[in-house]
Amino acid sequence: MTRRPLLPALLRLARARQGAAAVETAFVLPLAILMLFGLVETGRLVWTQAALDYAVQEAARCASVRPGQCGADADVAKYAADKVSALRVPASAFATDRIACGVQVTATYDFKLLVPNILPSAPTLMAQACRA
Repeated sequence: MTRRPLLPALLRLARARQGAAAVETAFVLPLAILMLFGLVETGRLVWTQAALDYAVQEAARCASVRPGQCGADADVAKYAADKVSALRVPASAFATDRIACGVQVTATYDFKLLVPNILPSAPTLMAQACRA
C-alpha cells in the first residue's frame, strides 16, 4: 500500500478555482441582503417619523385655529390619525394637552418592522407639537 504525499495534494487543492464564486457568494450575499433590508427599514422609519411630526403639527394647528372642527381632544386625535391614515396609526396614539404654550399634541407609536428580529426590539417613535 503506497501513501501519496500530503503536500502535493494540498498544493493541488490550493490551486483549484472551481466553486470559488459560489463560496464568495455564500459569504457576501447574506450581508448584502441584510444591508438592503436595513436600508429599507431605515427609510420607512424616517418616513414614519416625518409623518408623525406632520400629523401632530397639523393637529395642534387645527386645535388652535379651528376650534369648531378640532375643539375636543377626541376630535384632535381623530384629525391627527386622519393625517397619517396610510400608516394606520390609531387615534389612541395621539394625546392633547392644553398648557402654557397653547395646545400640545403628542404622538407615541410602536414602529412595526417588516422583517422581524432584525433588531432586538422595534423602536417607539414620538412626536410633539405645541401651538398657541
